[in-house]
Amino acid sequence: MDKIKITFICMLLGCIGFAQEVDKKKIKALQASKNLTSDANKQLTENDFINAEADYRRAISKSSENTSAPYNLGNAYYNRESYKEAFSRYKQAGELTSDKSDKHKAYHNMGNVFMKNKEYEKAVEAYKEALRNNSKDEETRYNLALAKELLKKKQDEQKNDQNKDKKDQKDKEDQKKDQKNQGDQDKDKKGDQDKDKNKDKGDEGDKGNQKKEENKEGDGDKKKEKKQQPKDGDKPKPRPNQLSPQQIKNLLEAMQNEEKKVQEKIDAKKVKGVKIKNEKDW
Repeated sequence: MDKIKITFICMLLGCIGFAQEVDKKKIKALQASKNLTSDANKQLTENDFINAEADYRRAISKSSENTSAPYNLGNAYYNRESYKEAFSRYKQAGELTSDKSDKHKAYHNMGNVFMKNKEYEKAVEAYKEALRNNSKDEETRYNLALAKELLKKKQDEQKNDQNKDKKDQKDKEDQKKDQKNQGDQDKDKKGDQDKDKNKDKGDEGDKGNQKKEENKEGDGDKKKEKKQQPKDGDKPKPRPNQLSPQQIKNLLEAMQNEEKKVQEKIDAKKVKGVKIKNEKDW
């Protein structure tokens, strides 16, 4: 029984000694990490970013309890506008620390990164988380109000853009409908024009046929006239009971001769019957 107690006590003492050894190593690592962080801070003030970044990284790898190292490295990235790397380090610091003040700073700066990237909805959530750890910080409260205002403005713009896109889409659809209707109208108009052309062709065909008939009739009349007209050199044959021009001429000459004879007889009778008065003596 005593042996068991002695063994238990020895094991307990060993565990305590091991724990103390571990604590000593952690304390030593934490101290080394803080020293590296201090060196990095100094190098950063001297604008030696390359060496400062290297020391911050070594400090982070030595101790996860040193949340200042990732937080300060995040600030270094933020000042160089490397926002993606800055956010990663702020997030790391916020998750590692249990101190409310440190959490507040980490989430406040995460909100600032979101603001730079115009991710206003995420910025609102980050500032809210920062205020949960320190509700008295006026700067965080101001940033939260600004993020909400910018978020609302962005949502309104998106809504307007959506409405504009819908309107543009509707205009395109209306334009397509108008083009289709215009195409149908043009098609109908063309069809009517084709019908008119065919009708005109039919009318022209009828006119052509009519003209052909007229020409045919004219040619027939001409043929008749040509047939009726005597040939050159031929004397016209008198119709029955109709005098020829020569007969009429002879008849006129005979009548003139007869009239002449009658006139001569009348003149002779006048000469014989007329009394002549005596001439007076002087």
